[in-house]
Amino acid sequence: MADGGSVTNALLQVDDLNGWYGESHVLHGMSFVVGEGELVTLLGRNGAGKTTTLRGVMGILGQRRGSVRFAGAELIDQPSNVIAKAGIAYCPEERGIFASLNVEENLMLPPIVRPGGMTVEEIYAIFPNLAERRRSQGTRLSGGEQQMLAIARILRTGARLLLLDEPTEGLAPVIVQQIGALISTLKEKGFTILLVEQNFHFAATLADRFYVVEHGRVIDTIAAADLAASGPKLREYLGV
Repeated sequence: MADGGSVTNALLQVDDLNGWYGESHVLHGMSFVVGEGELVTLLGRNGAGKTTTLRGVMGILGQRRGSVRFAGAELIDQPSNVIAKAGIAYCPEERGIFASLNVEENLMLPPIVRPGGMTVEEIYAIFPNLAERRRSQGTRLSGGEQQMLAIARILRTGARLLLLDEPTEGLAPVIVQQIGALISTLKEKGFTILLVEQNFHFAATLADRFYVVEHGRVIDTIAAADLAASGPKLREYLGV
């Protein structure tokens, strides 16, 4: 079922989401659901519309139509700042670390949008690398440390839903393992996560469910329990 079937505790419900960049129609009826506490992955080839879907949920597309419901509230007509205050945080692929600021200054930049966010010390307990580098400038961080900081930065905000875009892009295998362990820890702490990831083998170790995206819409849904049996089909979808 392309819409993910029955999820009784839906936190995010996307129905018939269409999106445009200028005149270019890039999302063609995205429909999927993410349950409270789940980690769900959008899979697909480059250009399938995965990142655009995250931007559509976050309200940072030029134009969007359809339905994006979060915790029961319709957000399709709301601007991105209102969506953030509702409890959704977006970690983009480009990370957006400020080179002139140190780790702790970067960490403190996003505003707290609702109660329940993690304290800086709680964040450092999960990200000990960042605690050690708290006075280091952004320019002196490795790619893996920058990715950790980009994720850590949104945990202070009080967001319940984390949108993570390609968190392992360009990272060494040992760092990819560390990022995977961090994301697992966040799931254990109760965060709901929507993950876009090109590295299928990485995503396979984490996700409860996979939505396969093609031409700006969901064409298949695969539960984690069915992953092994779906190997040939996935290889065809993803070209791997």
